[in-house]
Amino acid sequence: MRALVIADHDHQTIKGSTLNTVTAALACAPEVHVLVAGHHASAAAAAAAHIKGVTKVLHADAAGLAHGLAENLAAQVLALADGYTHILFPATAGGKNVAPRVAAKLDVGQVSDITRVDSPDTFERPIYAGNAMATVQATDAVKVITVRTTGFDAAAQQGGAAAVDVVAAVNESGKSQYVGSEIAKNDRPELTAAKIIVSGGRALGSSEKFDEVMTPLADKLGAAMGASRAAVDAGYAPNDWQVGQTGKIVAPQLYVACGISGAIQHLAGMKDSKVIVAINKDPEAPIFSVADYGLEADLFAAVPELVSQL
Repeated sequence: MRALVIADHDHQTIKGSTLNTVTAALACAPEVHVLVAGHHASAAAAAAAHIKGVTKVLHADAAGLAHGLAENLAAQVLALADGYTHILFPATAGGKNVAPRVAAKLDVGQVSDITRVDSPDTFERPIYAGNAMATVQATDAVKVITVRTTGFDAAAQQGGAAAVDVVAAVNESGKSQYVGSEIAKNDRPELTAAKIIVSGGRALGSSEKFDEVMTPLADKLGAAMGASRAAVDAGYAPNDWQVGQTGKIVAPQLYVACGISGAIQHLAGMKDSKVIVAINKDPEAPIFSVADYGLEADLFAAVPELVSQL
């Protein structure tokens, strides 16, 4: 059995989600290869070769692979799929965009968002917004899998000595074209990779209060900023801060939830955090059911006091 991991990278470095996916792949098959598809991405391919447990890196380099367009990347994966029993993607926005295309072209079922590997064909995955866990068996010859990265430890970035094989890049599909991107500059840690996250909810009341109350706490803790869907929908925080089933799935060492009631979809995105601290004046708020430490208090008084003590 051989597994192929589709690397998430920025052409220079390998992103952390790839390391978690390699761990999942090693539980599926004894031989794990990594595909680095990009443009001028030799540095990323070299970094992938050092990941412990990886036996080979496949490096496809072409202008059409520069921006991760789903049609082109899916075609590249399909060109290399022969001989692999498992094809794994991180369950990121990019991975979720490409994996279904690969599964459909291979005429196999996709196993989505796995959190555990019981055997090479049996996996655990959350259902009902994480309120239940399902054990599913995939009987297809090729298993196409997306990996919830919070469910697996990261593989070591050093310790491997895999060979890097340059493979032929596929031609551009012509079905889509990269036009441009607007990237918000942020001095804080990236949300899904942060060790500490400070999140605010609709109770903050405005974007100004969000900035006034939450930013000093995040600054003191060196934390990433998060928000509930209600806060994002109300315009208090940008969309890329949203934590939850319809936002980002996170599992930091410390998650501080301020003024967040704890709707099911929000809990699905953060309940795997190592330590959860909740500040809410409603004693019946569902967030307290998953919190390790709960403070029943008005966040507008409690958070500034907490900042003053840090």
